[in-house]
Amino acid sequence: MANSSDASACGLPSGLPRSLDGDQAMWRERLTPEQFAVARQGGTERAFTGAYWNHKATGMYHCVCCGAELFSSATKFDSGTGWPSFWDGVASGAITTIEDRSHGMVRTEIRCSGCDAHLGHVFSDGPAPTGQRYCVNSLSLDFKER
Repeated sequence: MANSSDASACGLPSGLPRSLDGDQAMWRERLTPEQFAVARQGGTERAFTGAYWNHKATGMYHCVCCGAELFSSATKFDSGTGWPSFWDGVASGAITTIEDRSHGMVRTEIRCSGCDAHLGHVFSDGPAPTGQRYCVNSLSLDFKER
């Protein structure tokens, strides 16, 4: 389980600039305003409010922007933070990590490698076998049941 300082760090928006992906109008058309604010502008949803924080179905979590597979339900766990948490991504190369020094702390932001969408942050207080906790915004995800 996460300690309280890491749990609150998960709830802060990313302070890192988004890449210039050229067509913000296209993203605004494809996404809800809330999805756009999180996935394209680095925002965050409030804890315990997202669609997937307590989701138990079996399947795959995809990027809400480009549809890339990111996380399997097999690696999802209850971190107690109020955000969907996973101990690993679905494949190496699916998720990009970037150092985030905003808000007076050092965190590691996670983004979709396919389209640079902001997903959340990863912390090193997760369960075995990786010891990682990928703390992800539900608004950045689309679930497909298997």
